[in-house]
Amino acid sequence: MSRSHHRIGLIGAGIDGSLSPTLHQTEASALGLSDYSYELLDIDVLDRSPEDAAGVLRDALANGYTGFNVTHPCKQTVMTGLDEITEHAAAIGAVNTVVLRQGRTVGHNTDETGFRTALRTGLPGAAMGTVVLCGAGGAGAAVGCALVRAGARRLLIADTDVDRATALADRLGRSGVAVGGIAPADLPGVLPDADGVVNASPIGMDGHPGTPFATDLLGPHLWVADVVYRPVRTQLLAAAQSVGCRTLDGAQMLVAQAADSFALVTGIDPDPARMRRHLAEVLDRRAGAAR
Repeated sequence: MSRSHHRIGLIGAGIDGSLSPTLHQTEASALGLSDYSYELLDIDVLDRSPEDAAGVLRDALANGYTGFNVTHPCKQTVMTGLDEITEHAAAIGAVNTVVLRQGRTVGHNTDETGFRTALRTGLPGAAMGTVVLCGAGGAGAAVGCALVRAGARRLLIADTDVDRATALADRLGRSGVAVGGIAPADLPGVLPDADGVVNASPIGMDGHPGTPFATDLLGPHLWVADVVYRPVRTQLLAAAQSVGCRTLDGAQMLVAQAADSFALVTGIDPDPARMRRHLAEVLDRRAGAAR
């Protein structure tokens, strides 16, 4: 049963350009939810650290918030303050959605389901022999789990913190899939023989320009996905498209995970196709304003 009042907060850093508020509030309006708000809880603005994400959440609860989305860099640190974490989110090691159930905070992860949906619809038939994943943080953990569930036979995880990459590889490898952790310096030796590569690091997003590896390693044999959606056409995707790679942008994952999160925090199923249309309209307006 859904509540008549929904006040949702997005906890993260540097999130003033997030598209989540318009996605959620426009869908709420279309569904006739008149008492619905989606607000930013930017830890930079609040002068709080990522390690205090759970404290930000508790303070917001005291101020009447009824549910949360969580984004970089708080998806793992917020877990310490939750009453319960679903088995699915615990296996991933990251939370991006928090709901209230009988007064208890429960952490979920819709990044994994969102990426799998985006991969299935945006890159149908993508080869899954060897896939390289850049980034072993909260988003990387969710995407890695999604790739394993989508049928990747071999997964290589690259992170500047090799211990973190190896720890995630060990967790995901328990499913029986061949998973290994590597350093970014190892990418020139593995990308030529890979089928696909996913950027699940913050590199390429607004405020973090660049690419997770040298783009001269790209070739038309690769499909390339990026979870970054600000901007939608990252430097990595632009380079990949220029050499003929099939690509998947972060906006597709954004809508899929947002639809799953919306259902969790409201108890009402949204219309993902309508949300995709709205996002396309917003992106078109932004592109027009930039010209």
